[in-house]
Amino acid sequence: MKTASWTTPLMTVLLVTCYTLPGKTQPHNSSTPIGPSAHKWEKAVTQAINYFKITAQEPNGSYSSQTGPAVTALVVTSILKSSNHSSESPFIKQSLSYLMRFARNDGGLYAKDSVHGNYETALSLLAFKTANDKNQFGALVKDAQSYLIDLQWDETEDKDSSNSFFGGAGYGRHERPDLSNTQFLIEALKASGLAEDHPAMQRALVFVSRCQNLESEHNTLPFATQVEDGGFYYTPAAGGTSQAGKTANGGLRSYGSMTYAGLKSMIFAGLTREDPRVQAAYEWICNHYTIKENPGMGYAGLYYYYHTFAKALNTLNIDFVEDDDGLMHDWRKDLANELFIQQRADGSWINRDNKRWYEGDPNLVTAYGLLALSYCKPKTTSP
Repeated sequence: MKTASWTTPLMTVLLVTCYTLPGKTQPHNSSTPIGPSAHKWEKAVTQAINYFKITAQEPNGSYSSQTGPAVTALVVTSILKSSNHSSESPFIKQSLSYLMRFARNDGGLYAKDSVHGNYETALSLLAFKTANDKNQFGALVKDAQSYLIDLQWDETEDKDSSNSFFGGAGYGRHERPDLSNTQFLIEALKASGLAEDHPAMQRALVFVSRCQNLESEHNTLPFATQVEDGGFYYTPAAGGTSQAGKTANGGLRSYGSMTYAGLKSMIFAGLTREDPRVQAAYEWICNHYTIKENPGMGYAGLYYYYHTFAKALNTLNIDFVEDDDGLMHDWRKDLANELFIQQRADGSWINRDNKRWYEGDPNLVTAYGLLALSYCKPKTTSP
């Protein structure tokens, strides 16, 4: 056990109980279904895909084309991950052709003059990789991987490892990095085949660790000591920002969507369940478990939260989460049932209560909802 001078009270508890996370899964009979009703799941997925296929797709294969490639890429990925459709399905093929229009000479996949190069390229890479059943998009994926690595803040842009920008990604080459963009960077790099120990992944892990309210040898920034609850916030760079605001002592409040984003990013970058950073993030999740809101943000970014929630818990490979009252939750069932209730008659979803971050766009929100459901597919445990 480490007893370095940076060890804080929270860290001490987590280091002593570093195997608590696997124990958060509930023993159950191997034939017990996990997740929602299979019938309801299939119905919701089918309705969402029909919305995209019949109602929402534009003649050129795009969805919400005013946003460039981003929403279309999310839609393609959500459909392919939740169904038996493939790159050969006519309406998917049309969307992929649309996305290919955004391929640039520098390897990126973004709209002309876009300041969202990292975001658009990462999402497009994920779409092409998901559709890459015959390696027909292999070169495109590889070029996009190189572009993303080049965008990352590092020594080539005069940001060494001591700088709060280091390892992160933002909306533009010269814009401050944030955890949302960096989580998409990490996920895209992993999907593209980049090894966990690749320098770009490890640089990104440095940034992610500094977005966590947890003082450690990996995070010595002042913010780490002001909240220290193990959750995550938006960015430590350029003075630090949390979309959930600041505490009375100037700390950056943790909130749900970024905590799940931070957790899955750390695992994608090679951390295990036993790492104190993972343990701290999971403890925050247990203490703030809910599908009724984005913890710390209310209804803002709710569907972004849903898809990140599902992806993170799936990546963690757990079936149940124990909340702060000691109750076990089948998270797949909880989330899917909420999505069933919220789905509209045409198969789409929309954030009825808060349109912030484009969640008034049913194409974006339905892609988030369908992606979330792809991780909530009913399952039966093996003996």
